[in-house]
Amino acid sequence: MHPSQEKFSEFGYRLAMELVYPPVVALCKTMFRALDLKIQVDGAEHIPPSGGAVLASNHSSYLDFIFCGLGALPAKRLVRFMAKKSVFDHKVSGPLMRGMRHIPVDRDAGAASFRQATQALKDGEIVGVFPEATISESFTVKELKSGAVRLARSAKVPLIPMAVWGPHRLWTKGREKDLTKRHVPVLIKIGQAIEIPKGVSPDALTATLKERLSDLLDAAQRAYPDKPSGPDDRWWLPAHLGGTAPLPQTAAV
Repeated sequence: MHPSQEKFSEFGYRLAMELVYPPVVALCKTMFRALDLKIQVDGAEHIPPSGGAVLASNHSSYLDFIFCGLGALPAKRLVRFMAKKSVFDHKVSGPLMRGMRHIPVDRDAGAASFRQATQALKDGEIVGVFPEATISESFTVKELKSGAVRLARSAKVPLIPMAVWGPHRLWTKGREKDLTKRHVPVLIKIGQAIEIPKGVSPDALTATLKERLSDLLDAAQRAYPDKPSGPDDRWWLPAHLGGTAPLPQTAAV
């Protein structure tokens, strides 16, 4: 069997073992086709075809986890996301999140979530993390928590930065969601893995991650094909690109 066929066969077997994830992916793809979303993935080759990895993304939309997951599909990988426990407690989203084997984060019992994520990484899973912790209303990269770095170091797996730009136009914090909006471009940029050398502090490595995420997000924003339709449509652009999103200092307050 050709190596590429063997890799696809292995992914097909793993997919067949998933009862919930494949139908959810198929439903999302159907919805995106109906909306004619223009999704572009750059850098999928940086996601390892096997083995554990931490996928760390910026966070500007309530839909980011869906598009981060789509960004890993060209590499034939499924992503297990860390998400707040309340999502798992919801009567609709809870069974789906558990069925897709995502990882609940209880802020009152963070060590347990960290152990579960570390074990998933050691078992060869890709774990998705939003190190900003909450949505950035400035549409720039906020200060990061060090959890992504600590996970990658603990499990001895690659730390891969990713930027997603566009889904915030459908649903973001402080705006009415518009899940019927058509023809919205979505750019997904995946960078090279960040080295985790011994002796370098988690804070220093987190600063490196922030720089890499900012570079990827800036590249996505500047390559974005759509422009505001008028003065009232500049809300979805960051201030430094002429938008009316709050400055990072204001958004932080």
